[in-house]
Amino acid sequence: MSVCPPWSAERAMSIVAEHARQRGALLPILHALQETFGCIDDAAIPLLAGALNLSRADVHGVVSFYHDFRRTRPGRHVVKMCRAEACQAMGADALLDHARRSLTVDAHGTTADGAFSLEPVFCLGNCALSPAVMIDGVLHGRVGPERFDALTADLRAQDQAEDAR
Repeated sequence: MSVCPPWSAERAMSIVAEHARQRGALLPILHALQETFGCIDDAAIPLLAGALNLSRADVHGVVSFYHDFRRTRPGRHVVKMCRAEACQAMGADALLDHARRSLTVDAHGTTADGAFSLEPVFCLGNCALSPAVMIDGVLHGRVGPERFDALTADLRAQDQAEDAR
């Protein structure tokens, strides 16, 4: 579980400075901002436009085009569920429905307690072990409803243990 710091224009500008001389700097900067802050804050759009001599529309267009860029902070745990053909053939649709009910959250949403963000994605590259789920960057294959519930229950228990400290 990682907690991202709040938005800081000063920190964002240092990230821009680290990457600004790269060819095609916008994407590396956006990735670095999201890695640092958990999302692309609204304040980043004009900041990047000014720093890279782009229009705000250009920056917004890139952020909105790529589904991996988040405009809101994610939950403490990010659950990515594969929606590609191999996983669909092995029950990914039913698993996503189960996950939505189990976590009480819609796809692309975050639970009310901020514990989980649920993100359907096109492919996790684990077709031979479908349906595949990635939780906090860890890939899991052959995930059914029971295994999904066990994985999320373990994370909730870890969160509670950390909170108790």
